[in-house]
Amino acid sequence: MKKHEQDAETHFKWGNAKFKEGDYHGAIANYDRVIELNPDYAKAYNNRGNAKFIQDDYHGAIADYDRAIEFKPDDAITYNFRGVAKFNLGDYHGAIADYSRGIELKSDFAAAYNNRWLAKFNLGDYHGAIADCDRAIKLKPNYAIAYNNRGFAKSALGDEPGAREDYDRAIELGPNYAEAYYNRGNAKSKLGDQAGAEADRKRAIELDPALKDADW
Repeated sequence: MKKHEQDAETHFKWGNAKFKEGDYHGAIANYDRVIELNPDYAKAYNNRGNAKFIQDDYHGAIADYDRAIEFKPDDAITYNFRGVAKFNLGDYHGAIADYSRGIELKSDFAAAYNNRWLAKFNLGDYHGAIADCDRAIKLKPNYAIAYNNRGFAKSALGDEPGAREDYDRAIELGPNYAEAYYNRGNAKSKLGDQAGAEADRKRAIELDPALKDADW
């Protein structure tokens, strides 16, 4: 290995260490140095994108993910990351395209299905959202978040009994899942179970006090 490649590898390791410590600015500085030394270092672009993403620099993150994908066009994980960044910028169609590409490359990518559901949901495609949650759950049967999400999509279609069943399952898998209690409380209220709704609301607030100000 040539010296500049060795130096790039050293800075990459330092960047990763700083990232784990929560020093994202320091991590980016190291990844910058890696790329100066070795402009073809795909992982450095990907990891720098992650550090920018955490700091809400979604445009910067996407630019880095673009470069990482140029070097590694078959990296399903990077497509998923870029999809989340696009989603956070309100580009739901772009997010779906990236999640879909990630799924093409990695057919058992439960997280990408789970992410794609929300983009579809925000576009009003509730049936498509449910189908993605179904697939995520099939791949990962104990995926509490996917059950909660599917319940939310079912609720949007007016299927409150089905939604409640999914929230029940999410809570079985994650007994401290505040959002699932919050959502189940809403479902119970719509089904006329006000006592059950109040109990779930109380539990949700115990687990996450910020839900006290939620729209019940």
